[in-house]
Amino acid sequence: MLYIVATPIGNLKDITFRAIEVFKSVDIVLCEDTRRTSKLFSHYDVKTPLLSYHSHSSDNKINKIIDLIKDGKDLALVTDAGTPGISDPGTFLIKKIIEECSDSISIVPIPGCCALAAAASVVDFSMDKFVFLGFPPALKKRNKFFEELKSFEHPIILYESPYRIIKTLKDIAKVDPSFYVVICRELTKQFETIYRGNILEVIPKIEEKGEFIIIIKK
Repeated sequence: MLYIVATPIGNLKDITFRAIEVFKSVDIVLCEDTRRTSKLFSHYDVKTPLLSYHSHSSDNKINKIIDLIKDGKDLALVTDAGTPGISDPGTFLIKKIIEECSDSISIVPIPGCCALAAAASVVDFSMDKFVFLGFPPALKKRNKFFEELKSFEHPIILYESPYRIIKTLKDIAKVDPSFYVVICRELTKQFETIYRGNILEVIPKIEEKGEFIIIIKK
């Protein structure tokens, strides 16, 4: 059994009872950063062993995980924050496990926090339909990425780091300075901030700290 478990995006209280039950019942928990997950486990007195899995994990590590499943071990997969498989390496691992163990593995979602859903819930326009594009490219294809924003009819959701947030917003403004944006910073944390307005008016207000979710409306 492989459980795909959502974890808090900032506030450790944002965890489900079911997630804690799964963590305590499985044999091993796969996580991006053992230090981050250890903090969560310490808070909830979870003693289950951790095994790191991230975007740079070797083929040997992936094969080890597959062997554990073939041996009948129950595993849980978490990301550093939020729901696995959304802008993180979880999808690749799930694909490999399905290829190798399709007849013998059950993959079970344990839902919970998701940054894009949390951000979408506080906007002041319809989110019945939207486009999620994850993190913009750092270098290659960056100009093309932003030019293509004009082609989308529905609101667009992006993730961005504090190191590139201003550059990214300026690149978006170059495409269309009339864009209306909602920008969520440090959701669920002590310094949570939500900015709203015309993109050119919002940019000077941004504090370049924490993780960001950008929602763009034409």
